[in-house]
Amino acid sequence: MTTTNTFGIVFYLKRQKEKKGKAPIYARITVDGQRVEISIKKDIDVENWSKGKGMAKGKGEEIKALNTFLEQIRSRMVECYQQLQLKKQLITAVAIKNKFLGIEEKEHSLMSLFDYHNEQMKNVLEWGTMKNYYTTKTYFQLYLKEALHTSDMYLSQLSYKFIIGYEKFMKEYKPLQPKKPCGQNTVMKHIERLRKVVNLAIKNEWLDRDPFQKFQPTFLKTNRQFLNADELAAIEQKEFKSLRLQHAKDMFVFSCYTGLAYIDVYELTPQNMSLGIDGEYWINTCRHKTDIPVRVPLLPQAMAIVEKYKNNPRVLETGRLLPVYANQILNNYLKEIADFCGIEKPLSFHIARHTFATTVTLTNGVPIETVSKLLGHTSIKTTQIYAKVVEQKVSDDMKNLREKLVNTLPKIRTSI
Repeated sequence: MTTTNTFGIVFYLKRQKEKKGKAPIYARITVDGQRVEISIKKDIDVENWSKGKGMAKGKGEEIKALNTFLEQIRSRMVECYQQLQLKKQLITAVAIKNKFLGIEEKEHSLMSLFDYHNEQMKNVLEWGTMKNYYTTKTYFQLYLKEALHTSDMYLSQLSYKFIIGYEKFMKEYKPLQPKKPCGQNTVMKHIERLRKVVNLAIKNEWLDRDPFQKFQPTFLKTNRQFLNADELAAIEQKEFKSLRLQHAKDMFVFSCYTGLAYIDVYELTPQNMSLGIDGEYWINTCRHKTDIPVRVPLLPQAMAIVEKYKNNPRVLETGRLLPVYANQILNNYLKEIADFCGIEKPLSFHIARHTFATTVTLTNGVPIETVSKLLGHTSIKTTQIYAKVVEQKVSDDMKNLREKLVNTLPKIRTSI
């Protein structure tokens, strides 16, 4: 851990406990502005104490012996500080006091809590989610280093002020190129992950209060990106000589007509297909994210892609329904596809799910309750977000139509 701490020791009299002209002597240890006090079990006549020098004044043997004792105390405390430095341990006023008193330090630190959380969750959460926690930890380490000039801190030091400071740092931090500064919603996501890590400490009774109690996250409303009918048609009609781009395009279109997320498409096998009550093929699966059962009838466009790849060597080798690339690779290919098709939107696989909800279903009159079931949403409120997007699109289109009609109206001449 870092050794760049401000450290000081001051001896003073505790005048509140003065009796018959004598007051006890205390040592005050200060590290990075935080203080603790220790009684040295000695007292002195108030008139024999130099407040400015923090020591006894006078020339008597008793005074000399007391000052020698105080210097020995100071040396032992400095030694405790240096031992913490050498062992690269967390340096706080409390840590120095405990070491001086011979108390074994058992309090958990924030970085050890992060490590504990990530170790506990690495086999529970998906890699993509865990990667986000690792990123949050990295930003948190930067905050400790650059804003607080330390490398760790105890859980007991967490406070509302600390969290607000972290939020401010994240909003103002400018990473090196090519990374972009964090937007408002990204900052809130990092703070939400920090909150979940801290909640683990509360559950384990390592922290007796919730420092996030007064904190209210503020997310900005964002419009969900989706392809309109013309953009979707442009991709569907585009044929690529490159096998990788053709595969990526087909996987994307399949998702546009099923509404399945990347991981759900990736995990599909022929066993997930069965005949429905209408005599047509349906996909039967569970959403990886929520474990909610989902049944989706295969529209002709999606069924054609399944038929196209049923004898694909990669499909036969893996036992999957479709030859799906890794998500990051697939998204890179989709950016190339967007360029070829003249689509300026930041194309990603998840846009396919949004396109299914808006352009393919809601815009074509499929009831919102049905769309909600097809998407595997646990609440229809989530689906209503897409309905609002469609309404906004209709509003914008009608506004453009009004402007065109106004421009084509014949001008009415008035005569006097």
